[in-house]
Amino acid sequence: MPTPPPLPTLDTRPVAAEGAVVQGPDWRITVLTDGLVRLEHAADGVFEDRASTFAIVRDLPVPDLTVTRVGQGVEVVTDRFRLSYDGRPFSTSGLSLQVRGDVSSYHSVWRHGQPTQDLRGTARTLDEADGAIPLEPGVVSRYGFSVIDDSASMVFEDDGWVAPRDGSREDLYVFAYGHDHRGALDAFHAVSGLPPLLPRYALGNWWSRYHAYDEPEYRRLIDRFEAEGVPFSVAVVDMDWHLVDVDPVHGSGWTGYTWNRDLFPDPEEFLAFLHERGLRVTLNVHPADGVRSYEDGYAAMCEMLGRDAAAGDPIAFDVTDRDFLAAYFGVLHRRLEDEGVDFWWLDWQSGPYSRVAGIDPLWMLNHFHFLDSARDGRRPLTFSRYAGPGSHRYPVGFSGDTVVTWESLAFQPEFTATATNIGYGWWSHDIGGHYHGYKDDELATRWLQLGVFSPVLRLHSGSNLFNSKEPSRFGPVAREVMTSFLRLRHRLVPYLHSMNHRAASQGRALVEPMYHAFPGEDAAYEVPNQFVFGTQLMVAPITEKHDARTQTGSVRAWLPPGTWVDVLAGQVYDGDREVVLHRGPESIPVLAPAGAILPLDADEVPANGAANPDGLEVLVVVGADGAFDLVEDDGEGDGLAPDRHLVTPIRYDQASGTLVVGPATGDTACVPSERSWTFTFGRLHPGAEPLVEVDAPQVDARTIRDARGTQVVVGTVPVGSTITVRLGGSPSLGADDESARLFDLLDRAQVEYDLKEQVHAVATADLPLATRVATLSAMDLGRPLETAVLEVVTARTP
Repeated sequence: MPTPPPLPTLDTRPVAAEGAVVQGPDWRITVLTDGLVRLEHAADGVFEDRASTFAIVRDLPVPDLTVTRVGQGVEVVTDRFRLSYDGRPFSTSGLSLQVRGDVSSYHSVWRHGQPTQDLRGTARTLDEADGAIPLEPGVVSRYGFSVIDDSASMVFEDDGWVAPRDGSREDLYVFAYGHDHRGALDAFHAVSGLPPLLPRYALGNWWSRYHAYDEPEYRRLIDRFEAEGVPFSVAVVDMDWHLVDVDPVHGSGWTGYTWNRDLFPDPEEFLAFLHERGLRVTLNVHPADGVRSYEDGYAAMCEMLGRDAAAGDPIAFDVTDRDFLAAYFGVLHRRLEDEGVDFWWLDWQSGPYSRVAGIDPLWMLNHFHFLDSARDGRRPLTFSRYAGPGSHRYPVGFSGDTVVTWESLAFQPEFTATATNIGYGWWSHDIGGHYHGYKDDELATRWLQLGVFSPVLRLHSGSNLFNSKEPSRFGPVAREVMTSFLRLRHRLVPYLHSMNHRAASQGRALVEPMYHAFPGEDAAYEVPNQFVFGTQLMVAPITEKHDARTQTGSVRAWLPPGTWVDVLAGQVYDGDREVVLHRGPESIPVLAPAGAILPLDADEVPANGAANPDGLEVLVVVGADGAFDLVEDDGEGDGLAPDRHLVTPIRYDQASGTLVVGPATGDTACVPSERSWTFTFGRLHPGAEPLVEVDAPQVDARTIRDARGTQVVVGTVPVGSTITVRLGGSPSLGADDESARLFDLLDRAQVEYDLKEQVHAVATADLPLATRVATLSAMDLGRPLETAVLEVVTARTP
């Protein structure tokens, strides 16, 4: 009988430094950082020093702290908190922690056993969700403290295997970071690990549909996408890749590991075709029913596990059996991976229970699948539901089967952003919704627009002949907008992958709630659907049906202080205020501050895949200094070693009006040896005259001006070159054409012609802004038309 291969292990450092620990006979306090403390109570005096699913690193630098023994209890003080404990079993009266600093007048004291009002985290799944659902706790709070109860999570043994805990010993982690939300997340990642670097291809478009494709139909689909200029990087094949119509004696066909050769006669050739088209492939698996005798891998599984294949007995799925799990990977999955499967969609829908109480199968699948996918120097990836704190180590997250309604869409931006409060930054949603609901071209379009500015864009639909997300299945307006946004997603990959590196090295998620960036601003907490998208962008998606009179969708947004430019539509706004933003079906508000630098793939119709491009376009918003590091890598390993990636610095100095690109440092072999550059200075005042310098011979450069601004096009240059573009001292943004925008708005509006003229006359009158705003507000235009006109009129302060 062959020996099952060893299972992979996780690197951990679970034992805290001695100087961080204060303890008594049945309690232990560990100060992990100046704002994070672990509190344990065990009646038998036995404390937990193994890594848990949440806490894998407790061996951290000891922060400055003062410990004062008070009777049988203790007081512990750091720069961020003051903890008081009476030495008895944990209680509301005997254990408390005060957050230091001016956090709130009377809400900044945590007491054991009292409910904690944090800003929430995420949830295991959105299955069947039709609107908002309750969320699990996060680690940030307006009251300054939050708690993770780690008492019942499973732990890892020294050899990498797992063991349950029954929750009888209290094991709490109290975060006391006031309004330093990013500081709280830094502490979270210090203990729970940073998210890994995703493969670059995961950031492009994914095609997914629960549909019984056969190989010819799937080939035609890919051909049509290519002909229409719709790029993808991942092909998802849902469960009908395997046998599903099985003899009832075996149960259902929900679980399977054997290709349906009626649909895919030659799986290796099919997978090779997808790879040749620039696509990576993931297959859907529901592992709960184990391995039945009709499966191709059944005999090999029996041999590996010492069973009699001739008996035909089913092999139960048992994640608590180390030998089964090793054979599950070594036989079932390795065989299919050798044929060309790149990673797995783990569609676990069978609850948190296994044969050992306290061992959650979803945790086991996520953990071991992800580690197994990293073998032989591969960059790991899996695709599965959230299992609890610590799940960020196993991206990408599958949020489940949502209902196709406006209510579902309206909750998704908040759900995505709030997940960052528990470090979970790589959700993949069913963009467009999975099932039920109704067809609505506008809904599908708005959902896809949100998807472009989501961590992962995966189009998906349920098993219904009429439910599919190809742009060609929609009307002409929706089709055109969807196609342009799918192309935009692939153009954004240079930016997205740089943010991917930031997440893996610093723990900063691509999508963050506004209050992470502006924790001291009350308004930042009042726009849950608005979010920060990396270092350079802010997005306010439209998630409600359009207004029939203005023919626009709208969203209430908060613009932080400064100047903001919509990089899609070109509008310029003064910040430090709330405003209702309106857009037609062709756009949503995507705003960049002065000083923003946004790298894009220069190809307006990108190809499949997500290769490092041979041409880049860089959008620059003048008005403030700006900095961006473009990070690219070779796609292998963890991608974080300096010799495995390339960093190209891009710096803009407002005082001199100078943009400098390069020189790049690191592995120049991972990108094309030469590439072209286009620099787009959006809304730049037409008086600026760009001058270009390149430290390479015979490089052509030209300037193009249009309504969007000024473009400087530089021919191909060696990858290590330095490019300098000089605009002249303190360049400014040009004046927005308020009159033209107002005319376009009123021309589109489905209202009385006389009313249009009246509004136009007031809005363009030679009167103080306050007078025009007051008059427009008194005209009883109806809220949507009024806010649409005021958006244009008040965009810039005179």
